[in-house]
Amino acid sequence: MKLYLVRHGEVNHNLYGLYNREDEDLNETGIKQAEELKEKIKNIEYDFIISSPLSRAIHTANIINIKNKNIVIDDRIRERDPGSLSGQPIEVTNREEYWNYYATIKYGTSENIKEFFNRVYNFLDELKVKNYKNVLIVAHSGVSKAFSGYFNGIDDGKFLNRGLKNCEIKKYNLY
Repeated sequence: MKLYLVRHGEVNHNLYGLYNREDEDLNETGIKQAEELKEKIKNIEYDFIISSPLSRAIHTANIINIKNKNIVIDDRIRERDPGSLSGQPIEVTNREEYWNYYATIKYGTSENIKEFFNRVYNFLDELKVKNYKNVLIVAHSGVSKAFSGYFNGIDDGKFLNRGLKNCEIKKYNLY
């Protein structure tokens, strides 16, 4: 099965470098990014779209759904919950450590990275036993980091720079 993972378009908390657990929609730039992505992927075949339940992902999915396929919502590909970090600048944490699979430090009430990865891995393990050919998935930077761990291994545990940029797409083969 081919998986096409897309990160949603830009939202203001991306622009301003903030942690955010609120359900924020795309900003003007994010809408333009999704429109541009729609043109780039128009020749990709997909059976349906699976989207995170957050507005920014659903809005992106609706914009790029050029083939007008069903969009299925799955809570397991929701972004990592920053908990009490929400609304704070990302600089309040050591970002390398925050996205290190082996780190033991806890930042406020943020979701544990191992639990977060396990949630995404559960989603991928379930997909693996389905008989789909091509699936377009719209999610988040953190989810793309978890995909990287699933498909490429944990290695040194450093995931800060293993995520997708806004409206970037990456193809995976799931067997």
